[in-house]
Amino acid sequence: MRIRATVAAVTGALALSVFAVPAAQAAEPKVPADIAAASEAVHSDSGRSAFAAAADGTPYAMNATFSSVKINNGKNIAVGTTNLVKVPVSFKLTHGTDVKIHAADFFAGVELYRGASFDDSVFFFDSNDASCTDSSATVANCKATVEIDPFALLNEDAGSWKAAGFAVAFNGEDPENPNLDNVGVAVTDPTNSLKIQRYSKLTVNASPEPVTKGKTITVTGKLSRANWDDNKYHGYTNQSVKLQFRKKGSDTYTTVKTIKSNSTGELKTTVKAATDGYFRYSFAGTTTTPAVNAAGDFVDVR
Repeated sequence: MRIRATVAAVTGALALSVFAVPAAQAAEPKVPADIAAASEAVHSDSGRSAFAAAADGTPYAMNATFSSVKINNGKNIAVGTTNLVKVPVSFKLTHGTDVKIHAADFFAGVELYRGASFDDSVFFFDSNDASCTDSSATVANCKATVEIDPFALLNEDAGSWKAAGFAVAFNGEDPENPNLDNVGVAVTDPTNSLKIQRYSKLTVNASPEPVTKGKTITVTGKLSRANWDDNKYHGYTNQSVKLQFRKKGSDTYTTVKTIKSNSTGELKTTVKAATDGYFRYSFAGTTTTPAVNAAGDFVDVR
C-alpha cells in the first residue's frame, strides 16, 4: 500500500508539518499554496496543524457563515488514474461588518474531507482561496476550485465524503508564525455530502456484422474502473450490467436482459437477430463507482 506523508506549503514557503496518524490512515492532504497558512490556522485546535504545537494563542470565533454551498454543480466526482480533476465550488459568505473579506490576509475556501467531521477527518482536499463578489455590505457570492489528484488517492478513499466552508482573517499577523489570539476563524461544517468515485469504463461489441435474421448475435464487453492503488484500470467483477437495444430510427434503449461481469470484468451473452439496431451495455453504478453506458454498437440484420 502506498504510504502518505503530510507536507503543507505555507504561503509558498517550504514549511513541513508531519502529522502523527496510524499507518493505515496515513494521508497527504492537498492544500493549495495560496491557502495553506489559512488551513493550518483553521485546524490549529484539532491537532491536524503544525500551529497546534508551534504557535501561541487560540483563534477567536469570527462572525462569518457559509450557505448555498455547491460542489461540482451538485454531481458526484469521478476520478480516473492520471488526470487532475478540477472541481468547481461556490458558496454564499455572510459576515459581520467588522470582517474585512477583501483584505490581503483574509482567506475563504471549501474543504472536501473523508471522516466524521472537519476536525476529525481521515483525508481532505482544500480549495484555493475563493474569489468573492459583494452582493451587500455583509453578503458575498464566492467561487473557488478544488483540485483532486488521483495519485493522492487510495481505493479506500472511494465513497462518501463531506464538505465544510472555512474562513480565516490573519488581521496583520505573520501567516507563518501568527499569534493565534489575533486570528479570526469561522467554520461551517458540514455543508454538503458527496461522493468521490473511481472512474468507470464500459465497452461493447456485437457480432457478427452483418447477421442473418434469426441467427445468434454474441455481445461481449468489459466493465472496468480506476484503481487508485496502482493507477491502472482493472475489471469490476461480479457486477450486474444490463444489455440494452435501440432500434434503428429510435432514440430509446430498452433492456433485453441483465448479466453479471466475470472475475476479470468481462461481459458475454447471446441474443437472436431480429432487426437493425444498436446494442449497448449499461451499468447503474455503486457507491464507489459511477454509472456508465457503453456507446451503442450497430448491427445490420439481413
